[in-house]
Amino acid sequence: MPELPEVETIRRRLAPLVEGRALRTLEVLDAKWCSPMAPSELRDALEGRIVEQLSRRGKYLIWEAEDEVYLVMHLRMTGTVLYDPPPDALYARVRLELDDGHVLSFCDPRRFGTGELALGGDALDDFLAARLGVEPLGPDFTTEHLYLQTRKRRTPIKALLLDQRRIAGVGNIYANEALFRARIHPLRSAGALKRGQVAALRDAVVASLEAGLGAGGASIDDFRHPDGVKGAFQNEFLVHSREGDPCTVCGTPVRKFVAAGRGTYACEVCQKRPRVRRG
Repeated sequence: MPELPEVETIRRRLAPLVEGRALRTLEVLDAKWCSPMAPSELRDALEGRIVEQLSRRGKYLIWEAEDEVYLVMHLRMTGTVLYDPPPDALYARVRLELDDGHVLSFCDPRRFGTGELALGGDALDDFLAARLGVEPLGPDFTTEHLYLQTRKRRTPIKALLLDQRRIAGVGNIYANEALFRARIHPLRSAGALKRGQVAALRDAVVASLEAGLGAGGASIDDFRHPDGVKGAFQNEFLVHSREGDPCTVCGTPVRKFVAAGRGTYACEVCQKRPRVRRG
């Protein structure tokens, strides 16, 4: 699933190509993509407008058009945005043509990705505020902020990391990698973490995301850069998808189990499993 580094990689590569260009046409090929809004309503709001900025918030890719008209894309599990895709590109759900003749396609084999319209800055702010917490690569993601998020919470720490209303953009891959870097078991209760552990986790989240960005994201299944090239972070995983492989620190085989409803990887020597209380 594209997470913050993958969406930010797409944004960085597309921004110089689309900012300042007008959307000549917007063709929704799969009405589910913008449901319940009609494709014609989305088209009428955006066609002919100049893309003033391409931004990102959490896992959302935000097309900021003139007159405060916003197209908010979410790639979900298998979406990606291709620039001048080949004619035989599969699973195209949306086609955008720019005034310079270049074409972008939102391709998504599982059809979970979405496009939503926000009219005005206040509408965009309300939309994002209802769904997203702090940006983990921004100045507000401090040890103190994360520590306050964990207090009196019995939920496993991995579930807290995946909660987009608390931390925007961290998904399964980067939660697994960050918890390993911080030497914290994914099933440990968030409220049981000491301040020093929270500080280590905050730094590990940032380090994992920055490593993913540096490698152009992770391509396990469908994620591609706008030019179709795969990311490379999957070649640098410390634990994710490495079940049975030796831990890079102690050599113990990496284990896979379920935490927060997701496939989870950990070294249970470096990341000591919490004791189960009885009675």
